[in-house]
Amino acid sequence: MTEILSVVNVGKSYGTVLAIRGISAEVVAGEVLCILGDNGAGKSTLIKILSGVHVPSEGTVKVNGVTTILSSPRDALDAGIATVYQDLAVVPLMPVWRNFFLGSELRKGFGIFKRLDAASMRSIAKQQLGDMGISLRDVEQPIGTLSGGERQAVAIARAVYFGAKAIILDEPTSALGVKQASVVLKYIAKARDSGLGVVFITHNPNHAYPVGDKFLLLKLGASIGYFDKSELTIEKMTKLMAGADEMSTLANELERKPGTRPSRKS
Repeated sequence: MTEILSVVNVGKSYGTVLAIRGISAEVVAGEVLCILGDNGAGKSTLIKILSGVHVPSEGTVKVNGVTTILSSPRDALDAGIATVYQDLAVVPLMPVWRNFFLGSELRKGFGIFKRLDAASMRSIAKQQLGDMGISLRDVEQPIGTLSGGERQAVAIARAVYFGAKAIILDEPTSALGVKQASVVLKYIAKARDSGLGVVFITHNPNHAYPVGDKFLLLKLGASIGYFDKSELTIEKMTKLMAGADEMSTLANELERKPGTRPSRKS
């Protein structure tokens, strides 16, 4: 397997505040790396390092095995690393094909006669979405009429079309119901099977485990484990994230003691 992106002992501090420390992981072509942790675990800081928003205070970032400084999101995009954020940057009233090419529109003609090549963009968007297994009634429909899962799928297809080798998905299922979350998980698997390296950030083990190949678990800015799927069960993952002692204590606190069931008032 080809390593696309990796971090080695990276840390990031903001003044005297240490956000993350000593984190190592790799993104491999044709695999999904799941990064899990509760709020405050350090997921957002790690995303910003992987996507070029922040340069780490310590440790190294490697792209295709070469130590690299990603000093901006443009650097990351030029290296083939695309990030799809939870709050998708779309224009709801514009059609799907316009959003697919937003900021990278195709044009035809020369000089003052140069204009948008709408026909080509419609055709390409329809074909690319179809190749990803995304079936839409019409690429002319406003993207705001799509479900949350479908919009995430369009963003994944767009990243693939524009040459991404690795795609970072920031909590793509967090605001979705069970059915729409399953739609997104299906397209994550599709992207993985097409040869992309996928980074899937989530706090939900039930979403991560079915599609994940490797799992990085974070807590309070540090790694509490980096596992292959063969080394981990979903039960073990959940206990590590919550803390076995905390879970045991909580279970004891919540357990109903015999004879404590309230009686109904007549």
